[in-house]
Amino acid sequence: MSLLDELKEKISGLNKKIVFPEGDDIRIIEAASRLADEQLIHPVLLGDPEEIKQNAGDFNLSNVEIVDINNYPEKDFEEMLDALEERRNGKNTREQLAEWLKDANYFGTMLVYMDKADGMVSGAAHATGDTVRPALQIIKTQEGMRRISGSFLMQKGDTRYIFADCAINIELDAKGMVEVAKQSVITAKQFNIDPKVAFLSFSTKGSAKGDMVTKVQEAASMAKDELDVPSDGELQFDAALVPEVANKKAPGSEVAGQANVFVFPELQSGNIGYKIAQRLGGFEAFGPLLQGLAKPVSDLSRGCVAEDVYNVAIINAIQSL
Repeated sequence: MSLLDELKEKISGLNKKIVFPEGDDIRIIEAASRLADEQLIHPVLLGDPEEIKQNAGDFNLSNVEIVDINNYPEKDFEEMLDALEERRNGKNTREQLAEWLKDANYFGTMLVYMDKADGMVSGAAHATGDTVRPALQIIKTQEGMRRISGSFLMQKGDTRYIFADCAINIELDAKGMVEVAKQSVITAKQFNIDPKVAFLSFSTKGSAKGDMVTKVQEAASMAKDELDVPSDGELQFDAALVPEVANKKAPGSEVAGQANVFVFPELQSGNIGYKIAQRLGGFEAFGPLLQGLAKPVSDLSRGCVAEDVYNVAIINAIQSL
C-alpha cells in the first residue's frame, strides 16, 4: 500500500472539514472537487460563490461547501468577532479585528480555532507569512512549545524519512533543536515511521570542534531526557544513515546507521538538504508540514499544482486526528 493509500484509509469516513481560503483558485477547486467526490474530506472554499462556480467549469462542486465571507450571517460573524477579541486579549480594537476577518486567511483560521473546521490549507496564492501569521496569533503553539517548525516527509519507494527544520526557523539553539525533534517525532508517528532521531552536524562524536558542534552536542544530550524515542548526536549525515559508516564513526550508537528523523542545526542546511534529496536523490518531498501548532494549518507553495493541494489536504486531515 502506498503512503497516500495509507493516509486515505486513515481519514476515510471521518468527514474531516478542511477550509481553503483561496477558494477561487482553479488548483484549489480541482483538488476540492476530487477530495469531495472521493469522500475523503469535506472541503470548505472561501470566496464569492458565483466566481468560484464560474471558475470551476466542469469540476463537480455539489459536495463542496462554499462560504462567502463578505456575506456571512451577522450573528455568526459577531460570534467569530467575540471569540477573536477574547483571544487577542486587548491587543487590538474590535474595529481592527473586524478588518482582520475580511482577510480569508484570518477568517479561515478562526473557523479552525472555533472548531468549525478541522484544519486549513492555504498558500497557493499567498506568501508563507500570510498563512502562518494568523495561525500564530490565533491558534498558537501546542502546550509546552515555544515555536513552530516545518518538516518534509521524504519518500522513495518504501523508504520514508522526516527532515526538519526546513522551512521556518532561520537559527536554532540547542533547546530549539530539541523542540523541533519533539515535533518531528509526532509527525513521524503520523506517517507510520518508528522514530529514530539524529541530530546532524559536520562532526561525529567530537571529530570536529566549534560552537556549531557544541550546540548539537548539547541538543543531543538534552534529548536523552526529553524524548521518548531513540536519539543520538552529534552525527554527520552519512554516520546517521549508513550502517557501515556508523560502525566506524559511532560504534555502539542505537541510532547511527538507522536514523529516519533528521534534525538539522539550522534552516539553511535543512532546506538545502531536502532539495538535494529531492532533486538528485529522487525522493518525493511532501511539505512543508507545519509542526507545533495547536491545530493543523498547512502552507502550500505558490508554484503548487492541484495534485499538491490534494496531497497536502489529506496530510492536513491526518494532522487533525
